Amino acid sequence: MGAATDAPTTSASSTTTLSPSIIKKIVLSYTYVAIWIFLSFTVIVYNKYILDQKLYNWPYPISLTLIHMGFCSSIAALLVRVFHVVDLPTSMSPRLYLSSVVPIGALYSLSLWLSNSAYIYLSVSFIQMLKALMPVAVYSIGVLFRKDSFKSSTMGNMLAISFGVAIAAYGEAKLDTWGVLLQLGAVAFEATRLVLIQILLTSKGISLNPITSLYYVAPCCFVFLLIPWITVELPILKENSTFHFDYFIFGTNSFCAFALNLAVFLLVGKTSALTMNVAGVVKDWLLIAFSWSVIKDTVTLVNLFGYGLAFLGVAYYNHSKLKALREKEAAERKDEEGDDEESGRLLDQREEDVITRRNESEG
Repeated sequence: MGAATDAPTTSASSTTTLSPSIIKKIVLSYTYVAIWIFLSFTVIVYNKYILDQKLYNWPYPISLTLIHMGFCSSIAALLVRVFHVVDLPTSMSPRLYLSSVVPIGALYSLSLWLSNSAYIYLSVSFIQMLKALMPVAVYSIGVLFRKDSFKSSTMGNMLAISFGVAIAAYGEAKLDTWGVLLQLGAVAFEATRLVLIQILLTSKGISLNPITSLYYVAPCCFVFLLIPWITVELPILKENSTFHFDYFIFGTNSFCAFALNLAVFLLVGKTSALTMNVAGVVKDWLLIAFSWSVIKDTVTLVNLFGYGLAFLGVAYYNHSKLKALREKEAAERKDEEGDDEESGRLLDQREEDVITRRNESEG
């Protein structure tokens, strides 16, 4: 009797125990998330520190972005051409590069230039709140380019996010209109870049990881940024004779920016893009807390209320995308099972026909 009663308990406990492989996968996933959050957090705060006139006081966003792109181009070229860490796609021709990669590089340079410029005028916390508009921009531009279908429910969700961000902007203690326009422009250019990647590269079967992306895109960004840098910031830097290039500050800052791209590859490659979106929400809240507690930026209750509404809208949007993805996978799995059943029935029918003919011949 004792043995009989012990058996179900043993089996139940074994089903609730996670296998070592699953535990290892969970630990690695959280490790990738932590690395990405740390590096993203570091790059944002580091850029703010360099550009803010009250901190390091080097308000030259084009120059900073140019340094990043030059560093990333050099390291990516070494990894691809010298160390052969990754292989380049064979389908990338000069014509495809000019028609697809160059426009993406132009948009990326504009996005980085404007987003770095916004740190001069806005607080870190408020910039993160404005970045909540990214799903709105990506969906709207996707509908405009016919990559997404218009749905009234999704557009309602986008309006809710926008309403939350508007409330957060209304409650901003140190609102700077020019800074807001710069950040909104950065969001628009980045969203357009993401949609064009789908249209110009993904739809043609070309997939680039962060190293090959930097190998192709970073030199484009460097060339595009040279034009405004020569006309806008170079004359000012020449006048500022007291400035001496700090190799430690700009070297470590550029290295963090490059490492962040590798962390994106690890996070998306080993988990999913949706995991990165969820981790991004955690990172934004951490940055808001850091901006308020350490940098001493003013964060009002209206700020938090508005961003809370936007946060709920983004969370619902991510949930809807995950639900749609699961439904699509379930439908594909059902179709595969249906095809297997159909092929099984055809095989059975053929076997029956063979047996029938054999019996007729023997009769």
